[in-house]
Amino acid sequence: MKIYTRKGDQGKTGVFGGKREYKDSPRIECNGAIDEANSTLGYLRAKLGVDHAWQPNLHRIQKDLMDMMSHLARPSDSNKENKNPKPVDGAEFCEQWMDQLEAEIDEPSDYFLLPGGTEISALCHMIRTQVRRGERRLVSLAHEDPDCVEDYIAAYLNRLSDLFFILARHEMHHAGVKEERWQLFLYKRIKKDK
Repeated sequence: MKIYTRKGDQGKTGVFGGKREYKDSPRIECNGAIDEANSTLGYLRAKLGVDHAWQPNLHRIQKDLMDMMSHLARPSDSNKENKNPKPVDGAEFCEQWMDQLEAEIDEPSDYFLLPGGTEISALCHMIRTQVRRGERRLVSLAHEDPDCVEDYIAAYLNRLSDLFFILARHEMHHAGVKEERWQLFLYKRIKKDK
């Protein structure tokens, strides 16, 4: 079977259940942003090497993103059931991993940082910002099809961007590269001024 169908030549694509939507619809934009983050995550995994300690968790995240994209591709009025798993514990999984990573870093996460440092750290920041774009597109989709966007997806994406910030910091710490700080987080500045 050929990969090309020519069905998308007029600017529409198929969604779960058989309907077709314009390629710039909130649903397709949302999944496109998440897919971009997942692709960059694949690049990160390739750069890390197969034996890196992060590999099992990053592999899980990639599979979870694929599952979430399949659920976001299903309009809420579709009669077809999506049998793919729902990673409802994704936010908790990210929190547990972040807690573990932060315990290995000498200084707390109090500052906005200039993205960069090492190649791995820079890739983590790229994924972080791509996930944030996915979050913004998820909000647009929620306005259009609120029943499609389940709470666990929004929470998982929100935690993922935090996770990749911590992964970037963890990489910098273990590489012995000094972080380039911009300024304290706002809530830290307010607390400091009181």
